[in-house]
This record gives sequence, structure tokens and C-alpha cells, in this order.
Amino acid sequence: MQKLIIEARINEYAMRKRNPHVPWSAEEIARDAAACREAGASIVHFHARQENGAPCHDTGKYAEAIAKVHDACDLLVHPTLGANTLSASKEGRLAHVLDMAKDTRTRPDFAPMDMGSTNIDAYDPAARRYITQDQMYLNSTETLLYFAEEIRAAGLKPCAVAWNISYLREALIFYDMGLLDPPIYLGLTLTEGMISAGHPATPAGLDAYLTNLPKQVPIEWTVYNYGGNLLNLADKIISEGGHVAVGLGDHAYTELGQPTNAEVIGKFSEIARKHGRGVATPEETRQILRMN
Repeated sequence: MQKLIIEARINEYAMRKRNPHVPWSAEEIARDAAACREAGASIVHFHARQENGAPCHDTGKYAEAIAKVHDACDLLVHPTLGANTLSASKEGRLAHVLDMAKDTRTRPDFAPMDMGSTNIDAYDPAARRYITQDQMYLNSTETLLYFAEEIRAAGLKPCAVAWNISYLREALIFYDMGLLDPPIYLGLTLTEGMISAGHPATPAGLDAYLTNLPKQVPIEWTVYNYGGNLLNLADKIISEGGHVAVGLGDHAYTELGQPTNAEVIGKFSEIARKHGRGVATPEETRQILRMN
């Protein structure tokens, strides 16, 4: 079994109401990245934020954060493309990543490819009503083909993200077409709380993905729980050879008090050790994922 890859999802678009430790500024992102590295993470995924926590799509903000992360530690870097908050052409969505890849100081290591489209509205179960009604995360096949070609040309590793089985099937088609290099770094999305777009964060929800992973295709799969506590599935994921992508961006982890990202990462490192599974360093992660 490969060593465990822990990807720290440090902020997403989380606010600080439930946990004040969500990093927004470049300095905070770099500080958290270094602390997560010490706790066992080998990859950091982040979203650039404005001073008030709102989404930010400025290339300069991303570049500043990545440069500071590189100065602080050796974590591999995985910036967002803006998810459903950026209404832009396929070229516009990827432009900041391609621009930063030209400079070693700001160069990321990964770029995400969410392999399909979905409704992503927030539902309030207590009130039995949708808080939003028009939120869609759109990723056409044309867009994904463009992403695959440009990400490869830039020498980066795509993270192929599945929100359900249809996304997984699209990722496998891209592999069949030779557009995703082995092994596929595959993110399996579970969702809880107000977002229902992913599989439920239960053993059955995860198994619905795992039973559809073809044995002949080289895949290193990692699991997110957007809106929920991934610790509930940590033993299953780690013992079955998966990896984890976790942090305050997905869930405030108030079950642990008001932890930092590093404290959350540390919990998963402890569980890995309990199962006798080592935690991968950034260089070992490069080797596992066969990155240049």
C-alpha cells in the first residue's frame, strides 16, 4: 500500500463564523501551509480571498500566496480555478494557473478538473427551502478537453474531481483518450450539510465510487467531504488504500473545538500511523503520482 497523501484544503470559500482559523491572506495561507507540512500534509489546496473573505480571482493574489508558500515550505501547491464563483471563458478560468506556471517562484504543481456539471445550491433542511436557486457548476466537455491539453502542456498534474459516478465515467473516458496520464489523481467528492451535489458521506456513498473503479486503470484516489467531518470515514479510507483531502475549507471541525488546519491534518496522520501506514512527504507524493 502506498504511503498516505494528505492534501490540506485550507480555506475554500469558508468564512470565520464557526472557526476563526480559516486563512484568507497570502501570509496566513503560507503560515498554514508550513504548519500543515509539519503535521503531515504534502499538498496544499487554496482559494485566493479578498480582505473581507470574499472570493478573489486576481492572478496577483494567487501568485503572492504561492510565492510565500514556496518560501515557507516544500508543499506541492494546488490552486483553485474558482469553482462556481467565476463566470469566465474556459481560457479565462485557467489563465492564472498558466501564467503562474511560467515562473518557478509562482509555479503550482496541480490544477483541478471537475469532470462534469452539477446544481450546487444550498438547502436549509430546517426551513425546508433552498437558500439559493440558481447556482450551477458548469464544466462542459469542450472546457475539460481544453483544460486537459493546456494543463499537460504546462507540465502540471491534473486533479480529476468526481462529484458522482457520471464524473468518474468522464474521467475514465479522458484516460482512454490519452488525456490523463497514469496514475489518475482522482478526487472523490462526498457532501454533507447544505450541499447535496456529491455522494453522501457514508460508507455506502464512498463504496458507490470504489466499486466502479476499474482495476486495470492506475488510480490514486483521494476523498473530500465538502460540508462534513471526514474523520468519520478516515479508518475506512486509509485502510483501503485511499488518500485524504481535508481541512477547514470543507468543515469547521467544531467537534474538535476550534482547531487549526494543522491540528486537523495531525488527526489524520495519527490515524494513518494507527493503521501502520506511512504519511507521504511532498517528494514521495511526486513519486507516487509520477509527476515530472
